[in-house]
Amino acid sequence: MNVSVIATVYNERNSIDRLLESLAAQTRRPDEVVICDGGSADGTVDVIRSFAASHPERLPSLRVIEAPGANISRGRNLAIAAAQGPIIAATDAGVRLEANWLEKLIEPWERNANTLAVAGFFAPDVEGVFQTAMAATVLPLREDIDPDRFLPSSRSVAFTKAAWERAGGYPEWLDYCEDLLFDFAINAQAPERPSGFTWAPDALVHFRPRESLRKFWTQYYHYARGDGKADLWRKRHAIRYATYFVALPMLLGHAYFGFFARWLGWLGLLAGVVLYCGRPWQRLHVLGAQLTPPEWLAAATLVPLIRVTGDLAKMAGYPIGLWWRWRHRHVIPDWKQALEK
Repeated sequence: MNVSVIATVYNERNSIDRLLESLAAQTRRPDEVVICDGGSADGTVDVIRSFAASHPERLPSLRVIEAPGANISRGRNLAIAAAQGPIIAATDAGVRLEANWLEKLIEPWERNANTLAVAGFFAPDVEGVFQTAMAATVLPLREDIDPDRFLPSSRSVAFTKAAWERAGGYPEWLDYCEDLLFDFAINAQAPERPSGFTWAPDALVHFRPRESLRKFWTQYYHYARGDGKADLWRKRHAIRYATYFVALPMLLGHAYFGFFARWLGWLGLLAGVVLYCGRPWQRLHVLGAQLTPPEWLAAATLVPLIRVTGDLAKMAGYPIGLWWRWRHRHVIPDWKQALEK
């Protein structure tokens, strides 16, 4: 059973070694690795080719496709089209793969040759107080996942090349949230099951969260803009706007200016903070186990700040995406209608 690993890169000179080293150390090595570069200007391609030339015995079939200007979807599609294997395993630059990642990711095919796709998982790879708080706030733990509803990130996923073709590939008109639309297209190929993906939680990649609020803002702004472009999660975004522009002002108004029982406003605000940050604080007990008590308290204090930053970024990005969608409504495909066919 031949397996091709694919990834896209763009200006990843300082992080690509982590991926290449962990690919070369796999207990089940890929039959080939195809990486598409979207026009890096920092020498990323040179690093990859140097690694291939220096370690031909470790990754004998490592090659790079150069496609300046290609977004993530286009890069993945080009890499998959060039890959020879009937099974495609996708990951991202900047991650570190567990040594048995590929072995665990393709195990379902060894049990059932009719497997359509497999969802691996990702764990935070954190350093210091801020990244620990970030991971606890935005990344789920394994016990948070419902396998029947999980929509995997393409940093740890595998699928047959035939399933990719039936899905129409990754949506090249979309620059963010593209893997969600691809997940929906995979799930549509297994209508008799809750999910088209077989759950493989031990197929782990280690993902490093953003290391500053500025980078986190940019990341979540782009995610939300992608939601708007793809018309995703209307209810979630509506609830967020209602919380910040209706519920929060009402509670603050009652707490400061109410004519009776102002404590109810303060109680409501306290309850909201607990609901808002409760699960991240619980995850912090797991992810922050190595922190000292003062460090843990600092991380816990950062959680609400990170949550608010992410929400504000989403509220800024989502309408921009909706505006883009309206302007391009005559040329972008109706992916929801396509899934119903």
